[in-house]
Amino acid sequence: MRLVLTTDTHVPKRARDLPAQLWAAIDAADVVVHAGDWVDEATLDALAARARRLIACYGNNDGPALRARLPEIARATLDGVRLAVIHETGEAKGREPRCAAAFPDTDVLVFGHSHIPWDTTAASGLRLLNPGSPTDRRRQPHCTYMTAEIAGGRLGDVLLHRLPPRA
Repeated sequence: MRLVLTTDTHVPKRARDLPAQLWAAIDAADVVVHAGDWVDEATLDALAARARRLIACYGNNDGPALRARLPEIARATLDGVRLAVIHETGEAKGREPRCAAAFPDTDVLVFGHSHIPWDTTAASGLRLLNPGSPTDRRRQPHCTYMTAEIAGGRLGDVLLHRLPPRA
């Protein structure tokens, strides 16, 4: 099962559209995970129309219309892997134990908000993934997203993809 992980798309405030490379990855994926800060419903509609399956939550920059359509925390089980998706997890210091305590029945937690890619594993075994942002790199050298594979009830092959600078 091929996954695309993205967050903090901020369309149309930070970009007019998602990068072509990300759209190609979405088209090839079995599941797309979005950890909030869509900003406008048109992006949600476009992604939902193209994704085979979308698992998504809202973020702090998402207004009432998006919050009415999306949960604060999205959950799914994919081939035995228990996934949760949330926008904010708080400060980086202490993130792993804090999230492990908050998500004890979760194998993989996808989050956003910081625009900073993150890939760690808590002592409990909880894998924490932040794909960064495909449209707003903030203090990072590149805009990014992640892909991952799930097979045999295990998460494997998590890759961070750097996007080329926008023209």
